[in-house]
Formats: sequence, structure tokens, C-alpha cells
Amino acid sequence: MNPFRPGAHERHLLRRRDNPLFNKVLRRVEAEELAAARRRDEAEQEDFARQFRVLLDSALCLKPNEESQTLLDLKARLDQAYTQLASLGGDTEPFRQGLRRLTDTIIAAVRQAAARDPHALEELVHEQLAREQHYRLMEFPLVADLMRPDSPIAAEELPAALLSSSMEELEAAIWLFGPDELRALCHAARTLLSETGTDYGCENLVLLESHLSES
Repeated sequence: MNPFRPGAHERHLLRRRDNPLFNKVLRRVEAEELAAARRRDEAEQEDFARQFRVLLDSALCLKPNEESQTLLDLKARLDQAYTQLASLGGDTEPFRQGLRRLTDTIIAAVRQAAARDPHALEELVHEQLAREQHYRLMEFPLVADLMRPDSPIAAEELPAALLSSSMEELEAAIWLFGPDELRALCHAARTLLSETGTDYGCENLVLLESHLSES
């Protein structure tokens, strides 16, 4: 992972900068704005490092025969931390590997506790598959930015962000939206392209509408 990878706030400013799909105000991004966004992203990185140490301490304090609910609660916190980590800047790979190892350890303990319950074991298999899919989607910065509760991508900016993303990122992000949301996005995207009079993003609109027709 690139140690100079921008975080969510700087990344969205770069997404907007000189982008004809955003209005004139939003596409004009000053150096001071980028510097402020970078500082905000760096503060989030430092805050996450503190949170990670708390999670690590919680895992180290687990008893050999810990209650299943305690294990599941910690696993939920680890999943939430992984989602948060995905949108951060800098070199996140050590934290990523650490969270995966901790999650694998917790799952192994839960599986051991559920060894005599075939239904519970089946649920764990399905959950593991869903988690791996989630991990793959979170590799895409656009998806990670959209998954944040405080996403830097405002609702009215979403059509422009989707139309100006790479096809691969868009393909991943589409799965975040239900049919009704996708229909509204297609309409907004068509309107945006018509208003801006640009071909930039037309291929992405075709992909959006293709998924809509299949949903």
C-alpha cells in the first residue's frame, strides 16, 4: 500500500478538482483546501491507531473459554474497524493484516465453541464468504468512501462521483445500491450529462443502466 495514498477527504477534493461533472465552485479546489483535508485525514489515521491498540488489548484479555457473545461483540468491532480503515490514507497494510489476523483468531474461537452445532457452523461459513466479499469491495477507494457514515461524497455529488470513477470502481460500487436507488441515480446521471454537455462519463452511464435493467 502506498504510504502517500490520500485519505477520504483529500481524495474527494482530488475527485472534484477540474472535473467537468462537478459545478464550477466544487471543481475549483485550492491548495489550502487540500492541505486542510490532508491534516484531517492524518488526524483520522492517528485516531485509528489508538483505536487499534484498544482492540488489540481487548483481544489479548480474552479468556481461554470466553463466552460466545463476548467473542461475537469483539468480532463486530473488528469488522467495523476494517471498514473504517479502508478509507484512510497512508500505509494501512500493517493495520489491515493485524485486523485480519485478529478476526481469524476470533472466528476460530467461535467455531470451536460451536463445534457441536451444525447450523451455527453453516452460518459461520456463510458469514466468512460474505466477509471476504466485503473485504474485496473495500479495496476500492470509492466504495470505502461511500461506506463511511460521514462520507465526504454528498448525496448531490454522487452522480458526478460515479460517472467520473473508473469502470472497475463503478462496478464495485453499484452493489451498494438497491434497484430504486439505482434508478434514481441513472436518472440523475442522465440529467447531469445533459446539463454539462460533456461525453465524460457516458460509458459509466451505460454500465449503470445495464445493471438497472438486470436488477
